[in-house]
This record gives sequence, structure tokens and C-alpha cells, in this order.
Amino acid sequence: MARAGDQILECYRLLRKSDANVVGEILRGHGEFFEWDHYPPGDVYDPETHAQYYYHAHPPEGRAEKYGPEHGHFHTFLRPKGMPKNIKPAPVPDYEEPEGDNDALTHFVGIAFDRAGFPIRLFTTNRWVTGEVWYSAKSVISMMDRFFMDLAYPSQTVNIWVTAMLRLFRPDIETLLKQRDQAVLDWQKKHPGENVYEDRGLEITSIQNISVEKQIKKVTKALQKAK
Repeated sequence: MARAGDQILECYRLLRKSDANVVGEILRGHGEFFEWDHYPPGDVYDPETHAQYYYHAHPPEGRAEKYGPEHGHFHTFLRPKGMPKNIKPAPVPDYEEPEGDNDALTHFVGIAFDRAGFPIRLFTTNRWVTGEVWYSAKSVISMMDRFFMDLAYPSQTVNIWVTAMLRLFRPDIETLLKQRDQAVLDWQKKHPGENVYEDRGLEITSIQNISVEKQIKKVTKALQKAK
């Protein structure tokens, strides 16, 4: 976590030298920014690690009132060819095996940004939001170390940053994934007969405000205590 914090700060240092930020790097060269579109087009996918992510934005109505304003957010994933061999999708009632052998992807976490291009929240989502295949929180947590973007495209700095964010906030993401599973169970109990994973009434399953600077301070303090 400490090394990840150092990497994130180094990414910010490099970006500042060009008066840039993480979001600007992802959007650069793609013209007008449209809500719902994926940036960069076609997503970012590492064919060796099978990690994947994209950036996009929703219309501000509704979500901003509930969770606070944001410019947009990253979604982070891992595809099956990057998963441990013993990992299987959760046995949910409506599970259908995807056609492709690398299509049963899992979603880790969303990272929301303010308009200045800095991260402000982490969140998890219901299955229908990202079109993922459902894996238990325990399985998703066991895959987190496998999220690694080892690419120059579209920005090596951003790829290092995204990877480091999942390291720096690892304990928080684990908690959010466990809360996600509990939120789904609670929703199902309140809405018997409905397919909870496709229920548009349940979109965000867990959410947490974050600060990179505060997290780095917490990690530094914990390391000092451990000496």
C-alpha cells in the first residue's frame, strides 16, 4: 500500500509538469466528451494480464443528488483468462455461460472523479450496470492482485495510477465488495420474486468517499507504529 501511494504521487508529479490530470489523459485526442461513451474507445485491455478498464460519465440527474456531483468514473475488471483456475461464477439462478471463453468478466470497483480530475469515491455496482458475470465477494477479493495494467496505451502514467489505486485502497475495496454482497441479499429479501441482479432499482451496492492524501497518511502512520 505504501509503494502504491508513492506511485500515485509520482504519477501526479509527472502529470502536473504537463498541466494534465488522470481524466484529461484518458480523454485526450477523442474529441467531444459524450456521456455513456467509453473512453478510450474500445476500453483499455491488457492481453497478458487480462485486466481491463474504461472511463465514462452518466447524466448528472439523480445520481448527483444521491451521491454527490462527479465528472465521471472508471470501471475496473478482470477477464477469465487472468483469473485463478479454481475461480467459478457464483451459482445465481439465472446464470448463463457466455459464448466466449474470456467473456465471464468480473467488476472490481468504480473510481469516481471530481471536475478537477481527482478521485473522490469508490463504489461497487449491481450486475446489470456493467454487464459482468457475478462472482462472490470472496472470489473477487482473491483476484484483486491480478489487476495489473502493463501497457503504454493510452497513457502509461494512467495505467500505473489505476493499478496503484487498487493497491492503496485494497482494504477499503474488500469491505465494499462484502457490503455489495450483503446489499444484494438484503434487496432480494425485500423484493421476493424479482431478479435482484437485473433490478434497476438497485444500482450502487456500496460506496465510500476517499482521499489519496489521507489514505497515504494512514498507511505511513501504521508503518511507523509497526517499527
